Amino acid sequence: MDNAELRQYILNFSLDDGPHSNQGYNRVLLQLFGYAGHGKSSFINSCKYIIDDGEKFKEHAEPENIQSKGGKTMIREAYVLTKSITIVDNRGFSATDSFQRAEIYAQLGNFIPIGEKVTWTDNYIAMMNRLEDAELNPNYFDFIVPILIYSADYDLKGTQREELKTFLENCERMTGIFPIIVISKKESGVVKNIKKMFNLMGSKVIIPIENFTMEDHDKTQGKTEKILTIIHKALEEVRSRLREKRNSVDDRVQQKKFLLEYIYNADQEKKEKQWRIEEINRRDEEMRKEKSGSCRIL
Repeated sequence: MDNAELRQYILNFSLDDGPHSNQGYNRVLLQLFGYAGHGKSSFINSCKYIIDDGEKFKEHAEPENIQSKGGKTMIREAYVLTKSITIVDNRGFSATDSFQRAEIYAQLGNFIPIGEKVTWTDNYIAMMNRLEDAELNPNYFDFIVPILIYSADYDLKGTQREELKTFLENCERMTGIFPIIVISKKESGVVKNIKKMFNLMGSKVIIPIENFTMEDHDKTQGKTEKILTIIHKALEEVRSRLREKRNSVDDRVQQKKFLLEYIYNADQEKKEKQWRIEEINRRDEEMRKEKSGSCRIL
């Protein structure tokens, strides 16, 4: 497809067109994730610029800055691309512990409502209460496609790579779709090495891009094609899944089961870590008392 055909395909996409109709879904939710400041908001602006097809570039989402020690997105914000497709800017993460990762999965499964502030917590009861609140008005209607935004100028360390690999695998467990990888700022890093890293993590769709910005928003064919291709790949994933018989309510139940299990394990991990710290402190105190007693005898 050329760019005009890709754009038309996206604009005309409907969940009702599958062999089993929409199966309970009424929109596609492109869920953006990634480290803070890697360009999720800039990618949204690029998508809006191309799909809306206006002449004037507009910053719908305020761009993040990796040098500012974190992104600016604190609230889950949704941006409508078409009548069937919405893109969501989720809070970016940094170094993550188990509870922060649970919060990320809660965003992924829409257990933190759109428009609500995302606050990292290490409190089991608070997380369970939030989950109960979300279930007062459960959302069974969004077909979720995870998209990871990763900046080419970022150096991912060994332990972070393992954490990210697990995150990608868990995204697939929750949604049935392995995240599409979007490498932003492709001119600022060694894209070949980054693509290899994500290939080793199991990624099949990896697309390097340069986002449109207020300073550089000429609609070149190459930049436009990359943005359209990412959205097209996401929709093809949806079409592929909807060829199978599925049920939106059952999918939501499975996502909830995964999240409940993850929160429980995160709580157990926290308790075990605290127990180890207390045990070390107890032994240190015993050794201190023994040494003190020995000194008195001498």
